[in-house]
Order: sequence, then C-alpha cells, then structure tokens
Amino acid sequence: MEITVAVVPVAGLGTRLLPATKSQPKEMLPVGRKPVVQYVVEELTRVGMKRLLFITGPGKASIENHFDSNSELVQNLRETGKEDLLEELEYERAPVQYFYTRQRRLLGLGHAISCAGPFVGNQPFVAALGDSIIGMHAQSDIVKRMTACFIEKKAAAVIAFEEVPRSDVHKYGIAKPKSDGAVFEIEDLIEKPSESEAPSTLAIAARYVLSPAVFDAINRTKPGKGGEIQITDALRLMIRESGNVYGIRLQPEERRYDIGNFKAYFRAFVEFALADKKQGPGLKQYIKTLVQ
Repeated sequence: MEITVAVVPVAGLGTRLLPATKSQPKEMLPVGRKPVVQYVVEELTRVGMKRLLFITGPGKASIENHFDSNSELVQNLRETGKEDLLEELEYERAPVQYFYTRQRRLLGLGHAISCAGPFVGNQPFVAALGDSIIGMHAQSDIVKRMTACFIEKKAAAVIAFEEVPRSDVHKYGIAKPKSDGAVFEIEDLIEKPSESEAPSTLAIAARYVLSPAVFDAINRTKPGKGGEIQITDALRLMIRESGNVYGIRLQPEERRYDIGNFKAYFRAFVEFALADKKQGPGLKQYIKTLVQ
C-alpha cells in the first residue's frame, strides 16, 4: 500500500489575526521568505504526496494563484536579467497535482475533512492543517513515519502529537495513551480538557493519516460548541468502536509552528527570519541594537 493523497484544510477565517487576514488568507501570511501554506506543501511533497486537495472557502483564491504556474512572471525575470530569482519559484515545478473544493459552511475541522470524501474515495489519506508548520523550514518527516505506522499497524488512523505545558492543555485535543514511547496506541482523546481532566500533555499536532472509515465517523458525530463538528470527536468514536488508532510523538527538532494568533505568528516569523542564510546574521545584529 502506498499513501500519496493529502488533504489540506485552509477554509478558516483567521479572525484572531485580523486585520492582517481581512483580505488575505492566514495561510498566505509570510513566515520568513515563504507563505505558511508553502511550507506545508513542501513538507508533503518531500515525503511522497502526489495529489493535494485544498479545502478552501471564500477569499482563498490567492492560494490557488500561488501554486499555479506564472509564465508571464518567469518570462519577465528572464528578460530583465533576474534569472537567479527563478530558483524561488522552484516549488511551481513540484511533481504534484493540485485540486480545490470549497467548504461551503464553516462547521469545523471534521466537516472540512468530510468535504474530501468524494475526492478521496475508498483510500487512506493524509490530512495536514494549512496553518501549521512542522519543524524549522518544514524539515520534518513526521508524515512519512505516520504513513509507515499506518501501514504496519493496519491502523484506522495515526495522529501526530506534541508535548505542551499542562497549563495549555485546554487549547488542544489531548491523548490518553495506552503506553509510553515514540509510537503508542490511543485509549481515548479529550477535546480541550481542563488541567485536572487532561490524561496527558500530548496535544494533537496538525497532522493525521486517516482511513476512509473516518467519513462515516464524521457523519455520525454530533456538532459540539458553536455547532462545529470536531475531528477529535469523530476519531474518539472510531477508538471506542474499533480501536486501532495510534499516536506518534514529534521529535524535539520537529517543533510545531501554529500560525493561529499574533503571538505565535510574530515568534515564528522572527525565528525563521533569523535562520535565513542570507539575511539572518544581519537581522540578528539589528535586533541586538533594538533591545540593548
């Protein structure tokens, strides 16, 4: 079995990043040299994804434009002696096909993933949130490890997890693992528990490998807070009915950059900018003059 299909939900409004996201998707905000979603796509294509389906919404056309080929821009760069900049457009030539469908109503991540049903059909697939970068410059093979686990365990689902401070567990879906280790079977999932209710500090980290059985589970999942259908609740239903859902821990160097609010966005931009080979050293010196 080979898993080569990925679903990238990008339909959210990004309200916590207003006004920056009023007329552009949060997934298109730059982090260092690239927009957030480009890091996600490069991560997926590097580990063998061949078809990517974006779950979009109103105001997301710039995502489609970004991954489309722009022959006029290429010609202009060549005619004006800026061939060196063509390297920055290398991602346009990635061996991957792009597809787009709309989440017509914003009813949660579970509902967004369900929109991929007709495209995915009866095959397993990767789901990767379009606003979360895994690892500096997306240098992570977490999806490769997850797909290998999915195949080896004949799993119903495999989920990426990161350790978070106990004071932050109320922000995430939290795992109740059956055992310790880098790979573990999941006994239960709790959506945004209190500190006292949280069975661990392992938080879902924006990457999933899912069997097509997830679509039936989503269809049978009742809406929660705000009328949204949570993927965590659907996965919990799968665990209770058939089990065989696994978690994989992110390694220390695979930090998750969740571009969901200004605090996280500013920190991610600064870290990526400082790591830039050309501009990073000079920027570091400049920042020192500002904080002294």
